[in-house]
Amino acid sequence: MTLRPRVDAVPGTRSRYAVRRLVALSIVAGIVIVLAVVLRGGATAPPALLPRGSAQPGDPVAWSPQRAADFARRAAAGMAHVLYAKSPGGLPASVARTKSWMPMIEQVARATHTDAGTLEAIVLLESAGRPAAMASGSFDGAVGLTQILAETGRHLLAMRVDTVASRRLTRQIARAQARRQTKRVQRLSAQRRRVDERFDPRASLLATARYLAIARRDLGRDDLAIASYHMGIGNLQTALRRYGARGPIAYGQLYFDTSPTNHPSAYRWLYSLGDDSSTYLWRVEAARDALTTPPAELAQLAALQTARNSAEEVLHPPSQTATFKDPGSLADAYHGRDLVHLPAAWLAARGVVIDPGMGSLAGAVGEKPELYRGLRREALATLAYIGRQVRAVAGSRTALRVTSTVRDSQYQKHLLAVDVEATDNYSLHTTGFAFDISRAYASRAQAYAFQAVLDRLTALNLIAWLREPAAIHVAVSADAARLERSTGVAPAS
Repeated sequence: MTLRPRVDAVPGTRSRYAVRRLVALSIVAGIVIVLAVVLRGGATAPPALLPRGSAQPGDPVAWSPQRAADFARRAAAGMAHVLYAKSPGGLPASVARTKSWMPMIEQVARATHTDAGTLEAIVLLESAGRPAAMASGSFDGAVGLTQILAETGRHLLAMRVDTVASRRLTRQIARAQARRQTKRVQRLSAQRRRVDERFDPRASLLATARYLAIARRDLGRDDLAIASYHMGIGNLQTALRRYGARGPIAYGQLYFDTSPTNHPSAYRWLYSLGDDSSTYLWRVEAARDALTTPPAELAQLAALQTARNSAEEVLHPPSQTATFKDPGSLADAYHGRDLVHLPAAWLAARGVVIDPGMGSLAGAVGEKPELYRGLRREALATLAYIGRQVRAVAGSRTALRVTSTVRDSQYQKHLLAVDVEATDNYSLHTTGFAFDISRAYASRAQAYAFQAVLDRLTALNLIAWLREPAAIHVAVSADAARLERSTGVAPAS
């Protein structure tokens, strides 16, 4: 409300003087306010939230044919972490081993009319270029350069697979290696390749090409054939049938257009397969990307991918990401629109409540807990999106509880003394892009729904997350800005 001088209250010259004085003071005050705003970083920060009813309708990350290519690229990036984390000796070394097989791979590809890049990517993903790799101690399990199951090798791919002889020869090879009997190792290995062709690199490559040809015939598409290499042709056919596909459809449509609330029968079937079967195609594409990445760039990417138990440093590399050093820098970030205070009522309406203990160490740095209850707009939108989706999937009004958001480096140091999970190095919490959600779920349905949403956002390369003892730690990509308008978060500009 604007206060106006009542010029009609006191008649005469004295009243006119008072009016002029008030006007002059108002002008001076206005100048002071403008100067203060300029000195503090420009125009007044925009509101954190869009006006009621102005959020864009619909799901900005729902599958559509127009988004198919973008989603496929995102999925390859989002699912790449496991490739870096589990490659023997590191992914650069695994890439080098795999490339050593390229002459043989190209020969097999030409002879079988198979894409050489696909075969090479499968070799990297399945065995990291090791021809004697075994997925488990069982010879009935996946073995060899392309990890073929004994039963699949015998009955579908016409391979010779004698697991009894193979097991006996493998024990003999191990003893000969321990005694450094090089020639005996070579002789026994040759015998093993004859009795179990899965240990024969060329035979394995030919069998994989044969499998892809059979799957392409039965499924009608190359991408479906590759996706079936891990889950099996029959399992993929079941998923397509449950989806309601009347003919071959892109695997991206099957994967991204199913959820617990959309084509739920197909989603449940894919989810039930476990062992990351549903994401196999994206991991093959991640392997293909790694094989075509220049060595120096691959080494840098490997360092970021393996710095944490998630790909969060890939989303926000330390050398390229600003952090908040002290409470003053946090205060400036709120004022300068980089950070947004958590809107408690708004979040609660979207299925997220704020833990009352958040920011409990603020007193140690001379601040109030409210300073440590905020996020960047992209992260706030993602938190709201997760809460809304989990509530819809779980069919429950019970909210998720967010336990930690932004910090500064000084706060982080005090946290180290009381939290074994806290890091004394680069923390995504000090960037405003990370939050933690309690693992104390209201029900199994809520936990299942939360997992489904995390998996989907990871596949879109919008988040990276990891499981801590008490919470799920989520780091949000800057690309998650696409969630802002749909959730009701006002963009910064």
